Amino acid sequence: MDHILLADDDIELGEMLTQYLGIEGFAVDTAHDGETALAMARAGHYDLIILDVMMPRLGGFDVLRELRIRSLVPVLMLTARGEDVDSIVGLELGADDYLAKPCNPRVLVARVRAILRRASGSDSGSADSAPEILSLGDIELHTGTRSVYCRGRQVPLTGTEYSVLEVLLRSAGHVVSKAHLSEHALGRRLTPYDRSLDMHVSSLRRKLGPLSDNEERIKTVRGIGYQYIHS
Repeated sequence: MDHILLADDDIELGEMLTQYLGIEGFAVDTAHDGETALAMARAGHYDLIILDVMMPRLGGFDVLRELRIRSLVPVLMLTARGEDVDSIVGLELGADDYLAKPCNPRVLVARVRAILRRASGSDSGSADSAPEILSLGDIELHTGTRSVYCRGRQVPLTGTEYSVLEVLLRSAGHVVSKAHLSEHALGRRLTPYDRSLDMHVSSLRRKLGPLSDNEERIKTVRGIGYQYIHS
């Protein structure tokens, strides 16, 4: 049973989501302020953390920032509806995905399951197939351990960042549409104005750096998608 930490200061909403997640087979702990959420996240073993942006004592962004210093636990941010900047900031800080409040519990569960599939590798099929090493230039991607090495140094990636990189590497040299990348890396259909992929690719560029000739390793093809440069 997957263990989830739900951090939201809206007690009524938290109780409703906890009940719904429980019915769907998840074990859920709750926190109603950021300091408590951070302490629980550090002390317990959670498969996924749901963080509201606006919480007393310590905001969701601050909790996420502290978590990412030592942990790559999957995180789903709950943002205020219409506050695009919140979703962008959350993704920049290392969130795996975001959802605007008030949210449909069924949509929340679908997002949670997609993130957990990515974290386990079952979305790409690597969990059910023999481990392999994808090697391209200075990059090595190990599907068995879901680890990535650049110039011999391990690069810490979130489960979502890993999934995006794997899809791009498997099609290196070819343009991958955002629609394809969203379905195969994020586990959901692309929706208008969704900046998730842009932010995850931006994070990958920052963590992996440019190619040896200083060329950008992941090229944006405007209006279509992305291309991992086959050097």
